Amino acid sequence: MSTAGSASVLFSRLRRAIVGGLVLGGLASSGAALGGQYLIGTYYFPGWTDHAKGLNFPLPWEPIKKYPEREPLLGWYSDSDGRVLRKQIEWMRSYGIGFVAFDWYWNGKASYLDQSVKTFKAVKIKGQMSYSLLWANHFRFPGKMPEYKAMVDDWIANHFSDPDFLKIDGRPVVFVFAMDAFADAAKTIGVSPRELVDVADAMTRAAGFPGIYLVGGTPALEYWVNGVGPSAGFKALSAYNYHRGYSGTAESAKPNAEGYAQFDAAYQQNWKWILQKASLPYIVPMSSGWDSRPWKNGVASKHDDSMSSPDQFESHLLAAKKVMDGYPGKTRKMGVICCWNEFGEGSYIEPTKKDGFSYLEKVRKVFGSGAGK
Repeated sequence: MSTAGSASVLFSRLRRAIVGGLVLGGLASSGAALGGQYLIGTYYFPGWTDHAKGLNFPLPWEPIKKYPEREPLLGWYSDSDGRVLRKQIEWMRSYGIGFVAFDWYWNGKASYLDQSVKTFKAVKIKGQMSYSLLWANHFRFPGKMPEYKAMVDDWIANHFSDPDFLKIDGRPVVFVFAMDAFADAAKTIGVSPRELVDVADAMTRAAGFPGIYLVGGTPALEYWVNGVGPSAGFKALSAYNYHRGYSGTAESAKPNAEGYAQFDAAYQQNWKWILQKASLPYIVPMSSGWDSRPWKNGVASKHDDSMSSPDQFESHLLAAKKVMDGYPGKTRKMGVICCWNEFGEGSYIEPTKKDGFSYLEKVRKVFGSGAGK
């Protein structure tokens, strides 16, 4: 996830090792996995409109053009273009993507880099595709309670009442990028993480919903998985992506993956521990890989050699499906893929001129075209 402030953000403490995100659990009222089907989502990076406020690169495709194999099948598009979003919705639906989670940013007073979700809402047909928000709370968290409440008001006013907004047991789902950033911000505001969750829940209840379904991003670390997460009132766990494997403690961390085989192993290590040990539900995160050289002016680390081939990606999806089937209650057979279009980080399944529909075909092959419908 790359945007305002730095193209290659190195997060403090745990954020150096993981990127937190989407979480689901319980029955969804929109796009539910029913009758043995799988509900598969994907993250959407809203960074492809020239001069959009908050971009690190005013012309965001320029760094990507140095890597022509990443050119989308739709060309160097604008994600403010309704024709683009219509085609992307069509492809997602056809290949088994049941919901899309838009990366979402807040500057303390208003949202920004929100052109994609606004365009999506303008062009989608009711019932065609569920959507949610991935709150990128690692970039800027409201520093005062009025700013936090204004943000929740924005969610309620602009998204929660949309019949296609993803809900679980009637609760609107908002994915929180990093649980540790959430806890840090609560401390800055002068409240506990639980109080922040309770404020959002009360505001959502006052708007006529049974509450909010906040989901917290974390790797397989006991402190967050079975400590802060449940005590703060998060409803489930997941992640935006994993760069290294954990098994409960910081000391268990593996080095950053070097190559997709290690990248996949890191995911599976986190999956295994969380599914065995967590008290909260878990939506299984998946990824097509990692190579963030475009956002770093071509500077590479060994970790940047972690993009998959379509066949490797298929094996990764099959492993995810296996854990969903092994823990159907805890996972609800739900998963989320990073990402639809993070071309700067090398995490994308959107059709490209080089690979065509290869990655989407693997999604449909493993989970079925009816997934999420």
